[in-house]
Amino acid sequence: MRRSAELRTVVITGGSAGVGRAVALAFARRGWRIALLARGRKRLDAVMAEVNAAGGQAIAVPVDVADAGAVRRAADQVVSTWGQIDVWINNAMVTVFGPVDKVEPDEFRRVTEVTYLGQVHGTLAALGHMKRAGRGTIVCIGSALAYRSIPLQAAYCGAKAATRGFVDSLRSELIHDKSPIRLTMVHLPAVDTPQFGWARCKMDHEPRPVAPVFAPEAVAEEIYRAAITAPRELWVGMPTAKTIIGGLTLPGLTDWMAASQAYEGQLDQRPASASRRDNLFEPVDIDEGFREGRFADEASGSVGAISAAGAKLMLAGAGLALLAATHLLPRRRIGR
Repeated sequence: MRRSAELRTVVITGGSAGVGRAVALAFARRGWRIALLARGRKRLDAVMAEVNAAGGQAIAVPVDVADAGAVRRAADQVVSTWGQIDVWINNAMVTVFGPVDKVEPDEFRRVTEVTYLGQVHGTLAALGHMKRAGRGTIVCIGSALAYRSIPLQAAYCGAKAATRGFVDSLRSELIHDKSPIRLTMVHLPAVDTPQFGWARCKMDHEPRPVAPVFAPEAVAEEIYRAAITAPRELWVGMPTAKTIIGGLTLPGLTDWMAASQAYEGQLDQRPASASRRDNLFEPVDIDEGFREGRFADEASGSVGAISAAGAKLMLAGAGLALLAATHLLPRRRIGR
């Protein structure tokens, strides 16, 4: 099938809830064709209807991103349907909240297979088609936690850090090959999504995002911008920039800060229910509750972003200004 000159196609993994759903609607409002990839059929169908109502065209492909073959077949289906993949967004994730010694080996494996290898599988599936087309953009969704790990999410933090390493390696290969394919990584702050209601939890209290929290719609607009402009990295939200820069410049201090603030900061006041369902191995395919998290009352609807290059340039400028100011200070004369 020939690609339409007017319409562009985006594939979004983890597209049936939270950030993925918000990103799908951001593209839909601009008239894109959107392929939604996720495990749960009911939620996929619900978001597909929302996308179509918002002005996009959608197809839904049930797939577990941990299955490389299934992801590759999903990409083939998109190209068979619409002729081209212009943007591929690796967004799918799962996590486990709990101390390291309470997380089982199969749980570590599953988080790694979805949150890290899912991005690898998606990237490889997109690359095959984009290389043949001679164009395309791949967006990997990261986190401030890719740079600065926090307690109670060791599996997730490890997977996000691994993704950053993978992306940096692939980027170097694309540069070496003079490839026209663009690769970008977007690092997110805490977002009000349903994951805190259905993530596996080993704690006595329900998990929550470390404040401040941002609305998924605001974050989605920055992901859309990254897909269009393809910076090397985009840091979304001031907390992300502060966390990354703090972790790079003062790692020992941020260890202590994570221990004192991020541990309790991830525990809600609500006790964890013994009957709570989680989506680690199977989707929580429910009709209600897929749209938003439970922290809307504190989630900011406005979030800025800065490229990693811009942030580092500002940091270097501040350092030079401090050095110059120190040099210009009146010097105390010693002796006469």
